[in-house]
Amino acid sequence: MDKKIKIKAKHVDFFYGKSQALKNINMDIFDCDVTAIIGPSGCGKSTFIRLLNRMHELVPHTNVTGEVLLDGQNIFCCSMDAVEVRKRVGMVFQKPNPFPKSIFDNISYGLKVNGIKDKYFIEEKVERSLRKAALWEEVKDRLYDSALRLSGGQQQRLCIARTLAVESETILFDEPCASLDPISTAKIEELILELKKDYTIVIVTHNMQQAARVSDYTAFFLMGELIEFGKTQEIFTAPKDSKTEAYITGRFG
Repeated sequence: MDKKIKIKAKHVDFFYGKSQALKNINMDIFDCDVTAIIGPSGCGKSTFIRLLNRMHELVPHTNVTGEVLLDGQNIFCCSMDAVEVRKRVGMVFQKPNPFPKSIFDNISYGLKVNGIKDKYFIEEKVERSLRKAALWEEVKDRLYDSALRLSGGQQQRLCIARTLAVESETILFDEPCASLDPISTAKIEELILELKKDYTIVIVTHNMQQAARVSDYTAFFLMGELIEFGKTQEIFTAPKDSKTEAYITGRFG
């Protein structure tokens, strides 16, 4: 059976001012799979995933050409609202960024901004989101404590729960474990594997072992170009391009 394509990039070029950061990217991201994006620093990985929910529009003097289709609709089309796109395609950043509010308010904030006022619905949604993010048992007795008092790994799972609360369909992870210890990293990886049952996941990582552990597909970027894309096992055991092989075997990067 053919896999459903959740996001399709077609002939995507991206510029910071006159500097071209992405060159003719064509790539499919499949529904309810984990896609890892690997490559050396400055190759365009983070730039690419920020296009997928129009985060690039928050950076001045940028320009994108081509199409990014979300369930077949071009997200750059004037009829697509950027806020709606970011609701459907959530992002978790390299450094945990909880709001300086309580744990409860961090999760409920997006619901309230979207006009939801039903107290019981919000409470149920907060609990469900924290459970999905494997955090509920750790925080259920201190929901009104500051989120800033959580550990780094807990803060990152809180940010994931915050994304889940607004019913994102796709979650973008930009180096989500870069600032975490090995135990917290393992928890995030376990969570990603659990979440892919219901969500489409894209993860940027410098960690080859992490990409091999959690992803179904891997894309190798180099100097703004997509060099190779395929099933993770094939990319890591039998890459078709010599540049891919050189990178994953540690000869550069």
